[in-house]
Amino acid sequence: MEKLSVIIVNYNAGSFLLDTVNTVLDLGTAAKVIVVDNGSVDHSMDKLDHLAVSQPRLTCIHNKTNVGFAKACNMGISFTDENDDLLFLNPDCVMKADALDKMLTCLRSNPQTAMVGPLLMNNNGTEQAGGRRSIPTPWRSFVRVFGLSKLSERYPKLFSDFLLHQQPLPDDIAEVEAISGSCMLVRRAAIRDIGVLDEGYFMHCEDLDWCMRFRRAKWKIMFVPDASVVHYRGVCSESRPLFVEWHKHKGMMRFYRKFFRYQYPGVLMWIVALAVWFRFGTLAIWHLCANKKGLISIGNE
Repeated sequence: MEKLSVIIVNYNAGSFLLDTVNTVLDLGTAAKVIVVDNGSVDHSMDKLDHLAVSQPRLTCIHNKTNVGFAKACNMGISFTDENDDLLFLNPDCVMKADALDKMLTCLRSNPQTAMVGPLLMNNNGTEQAGGRRSIPTPWRSFVRVFGLSKLSERYPKLFSDFLLHQQPLPDDIAEVEAISGSCMLVRRAAIRDIGVLDEGYFMHCEDLDWCMRFRRAKWKIMFVPDASVVHYRGVCSESRPLFVEWHKHKGMMRFYRKFFRYQYPGVLMWIVALAVWFRFGTLAIWHLCANKKGLISIGNE
């Protein structure tokens, strides 16, 4: 019988962490809950360490520094049983009561499904961007950066946006190109097939990388529209927004080079690269102006 382990990577998530862990434990579905802490300084792990003493299903792993999301997830994987399916869940996600059951049903009813994602919601009840999406190829990114998606009504195949949250929800489970790493259910056999997360990404884009690798290996990625998860986005990153943006843009460039370097004209790749770093530069100036008291750190902790 398939078992499930839940992996949660924490970085200064505050009270959200304990609430999320308790919710997962109360569901009773997970054989193990693995929390990997990336050097938090907000004491968010204190109550969790105390809980782990009396809760055999809970394991807490402490990193002295922030090793990044992908590496921390892979550390969590190493503490699970080799045949467990895995739910990767951000500590700022709140699962509705039946969401996990619906995701598990989807995963286990189709042997070719590698990943399952829920309907990610903002706390105001709207659908969150990124929960279901197409792969952001260099062309799609070019379209988005230069505002060409407004032409998609006439030329949908050429100018469509890679974010799908503004499109009508499907009536049933649907195959998509990519889901969000904030809540992703993954089949263990699929991980054995293509490997763990690429630790070359510090944070952001490692989920897109996995989606690309699964799809290239003929695995499917499914979106379950009636499995709702509220994601309080930014809880773990609000204290260092520029640090996060730096790694997001750096990760995007790694993603482009890894998968599309030989598929697109060099001119387009250069334009997209310039657009990516121009966007980061604009954000950096904005953040620095908004934070006149001191520079925001960009490097690793």
